[in-house]
Amino acid sequence: MYKTLSFIVPKRIFNRMSSVDVAALRIKYLEKKEVFREDSIEKKDPIFLFKKWLDEAIANEELLEPNAMCLATVSKTGLPSARFVLLKSVEERGFTFFTNYGSRKAKDMSENPNVAATFYWLPLRRQIRIEGTVEKISREESEKYFHSRPRASQIGAVASPQSEVIPSREYLDDIESGIKEQFAENKEVPMPNWGGYLITPKIIEFWQGQTNRLHDRIQFRKSDEDVDGKLVHRAENGWVMERLAP
Repeated sequence: MYKTLSFIVPKRIFNRMSSVDVAALRIKYLEKKEVFREDSIEKKDPIFLFKKWLDEAIANEELLEPNAMCLATVSKTGLPSARFVLLKSVEERGFTFFTNYGSRKAKDMSENPNVAATFYWLPLRRQIRIEGTVEKISREESEKYFHSRPRASQIGAVASPQSEVIPSREYLDDIESGIKEQFAENKEVPMPNWGGYLITPKIIEFWQGQTNRLHDRIQFRKSDEDVDGKLVHRAENGWVMERLAP
């Protein structure tokens, strides 16, 4: 049986933790002079803007993994699930990440290709939301990336039956040891049932926090609709742009 939290944590610490008013927690966002305006977007293309914001996130020393994104999938029965994965490339066609093809997320994506992904960069008071569809990239692309990873990561991918129930941590360690023995330093580690996925975006939203809670939200949508130039604006490369209320 697992020990309860009150047993593990000293009573005086637990009481202090439980007395925190979570609803009152606040952080300072940006001031009105730093609002995110449409005329500040030098190129009205969300992939271009995403790369610009990502570069700024990478340059920020407070952000340890700026390419971490929360990936949300939905099963064929409508059950949602979310977890963090690492973005590995972004280009005009979309966003690429890698995972085990036997994982829960892979099963979800095989049954329902609609996904969402979110980046949250607190030091910059920014987040980016992406909605779209997902598909596997080619085996050749996956192989190329797999063998560019550190050898320990390659072995770990082979060792782990991702999302399956296993008996213990030692079970994984034993499998890893066996793989290390099987594939000496001069042997190539074969890629397991593993590879990349491409998210083709349909919606990309850029959010920037404001201290007065009138946050900036500028959304790009793939659309060939006629635009009025007031609420909906024509952007580049098949996108339209609009501002959303916070």
